Amino acid sequence: MALIGKLVKAGLDLSSKFQSVEDNPQHLQETQLRELLNQAKNTAFGKYNGFEEILKSDDLILSFRKEVPIFNYEQMHDQWWSRQERFEDITWPGKPSFFARSSGTTGKSSKRIPITDEFMATMKSVGTSMVNSLHEFDFPESLFESEVLMLSSSASLDQNVQGFQEGEISGINVSNFPDWYDIFYRPGKEIAAIRDWDERVEAIAEQAPEWNIGAIAGIPSWVLLMLKRIIARHQLNNIHEIWPNFQVFASGGVAFETYREDFEALCKTPITILDTYLASEGFIAYSSRPDTMSMKLALNHGYFFEFIPFDKRGINESGDLLSEPLVLGINEVELGKEYVLLLSSCAGAWRYVIGDVIRFEDLNPPQIKITGRTKFFLNVVGSQLSEEKMDKAILELAAYFKTTINEYMVAAMKNEHGDYIHQWVLVSDVKSEGLAEKLDDLLKSANKNYTVARSKALKGISVKVISKEQYTAFLAQTNRKGGQTKTPKVMKEEKMKKLLEFISQP
Repeated sequence: MALIGKLVKAGLDLSSKFQSVEDNPQHLQETQLRELLNQAKNTAFGKYNGFEEILKSDDLILSFRKEVPIFNYEQMHDQWWSRQERFEDITWPGKPSFFARSSGTTGKSSKRIPITDEFMATMKSVGTSMVNSLHEFDFPESLFESEVLMLSSSASLDQNVQGFQEGEISGINVSNFPDWYDIFYRPGKEIAAIRDWDERVEAIAEQAPEWNIGAIAGIPSWVLLMLKRIIARHQLNNIHEIWPNFQVFASGGVAFETYREDFEALCKTPITILDTYLASEGFIAYSSRPDTMSMKLALNHGYFFEFIPFDKRGINESGDLLSEPLVLGINEVELGKEYVLLLSSCAGAWRYVIGDVIRFEDLNPPQIKITGRTKFFLNVVGSQLSEEKMDKAILELAAYFKTTINEYMVAAMKNEHGDYIHQWVLVSDVKSEGLAEKLDDLLKSANKNYTVARSKALKGISVKVISKEQYTAFLAQTNRKGGQTKTPKVMKEEKMKKLLEFISQP
C-alpha cells in the first residue's frame, strides 16, 4: 500500500501540471446543453418540446428557456417520469435500470428519480475531478496508502415490478462499484448490503480494527453515531486510536458546522472537512480548495444549470416560485447572491427545481455554498428566516450555553389564542431554561424582518429540547434512520404536532 500511496500522490501532482485551463463557464454550459438536447431529441419529451428546432436556433439557451417549462418533482413525475418507469425513450433514451428513492423534504413523502447509465458515468466523472483536486490540499502520502469508508444507505436494492431496481442514491452507487474498488473501499459490499441500520453499524464497528481508514464520506449525523459506536465498542478515547491515518471527512446532505465540535471531540488530531453537493439528482459540486467550505460547480459533467433569484424576482413570500420567474445563466449570476437552482441532466431531468438555494462565493471558477432549501424558508408571518440565518442563530445559541445543538426543527403554529408562534425543537443535552428568550434575541439581532414580525403577527416562540436518543427514535419511526435524505428543518404545523406528540410519550 505504501507504494500505491506514493504512485497516487505522484499521479495527482503530475496531472495538476498538465491540466488545461478550463474554458469560460458560459461556453462550458452551452456545450453541455447542446449535448443533452442532441442525445434526447428523439425521446417523447424531446419531440414534444421541439428539441430539433431548439438546436437550430441562433440562441440555444434562450430558445430552450422559451420552449421548455420549469418542472417541480410532482409535475415531472406525473407528466413524464411515471411513464419512464414503464416505457423506453420518455425523457432520456432507453429505460433506466435504476430509480433513486428519496424521502425528500418537500412535496410527497417519497420520490423516484431516474438513474441512467449516462448519469452514473457523470457521478464517477465528478468524483474523479474531486479526487484530482486533492493535489491542492497537499495531503501526506499516508492518506493515499489508506482506505476510504463510505457510510451509505443500504446497497441491497429492491426489484420493482416494472423491471428496474430502486434504493437511495448512495446505495445505488455502492452496488455498482466495480470489484477492484475492494482494494480501498470499506465497509465492502457485503456489509453495505445489510438493510438494518443498527446491524450495519454493528458490523462496521466489529470490523473496524482490521481497517486502515484515512477518509470517511457520509452524512454527518450518521457518521457521528457510527464513530461513537466504534469508540464505545472498543473502549477508545478517540477514533485516532484505532485509525491513526484518518485525515479527511467528506461531508454532504446537511450543513456541517453544527456538527464540528462533536467531531473534534472524537478526534485526537485535526481532520480536513470537504463538502460535497451530492443529491439524487446529481453530483453537483465539491470542495476543490483548502481553507474554504465553498464548492466548485460541476459545469462540464453532463449537467446544465439555471438560476432563479431567491428574492421577489423569483419567489413569493412562502418561498414558492413565481409563475414567470426571472431565470439567469451562469454568466449572469452575481457574487454573494442567492439563487434557486434549476437542473437539466442526462437522467432525463429538464429545467428541474431541486429545491436547494445556493449562493455564489466565487465566480472564477464558480464556487457555491448551499444556504438552504426553498421550503426551509420560514415566512408565514413575514419573519423571512432562511436556513442559513437559523443555522447561524443556533450555533450562537449553542456557544452561549456552552453546548452543541446538532439538529433543530421549527414550525409556525397557532397557540390556544389563535395567534402565531414559532415552535422550536432542539436536539441537545442543554436545559431548556432561558433558551427561548436567548434564541429570540439572536434572531432579532440578525434579521430586521424577524424583529418587525415579532412586534406584530408573531406573538412569541416556544422551545423544547430532546435528546439525541429521542431524535434517533423519531427518525426510526419515520423511516429516516441511517438514510441519505435531509431531515426537514422547517416543518408544517401538522408534522410538528406529530413530533411533539411523539416526544411527549413516556
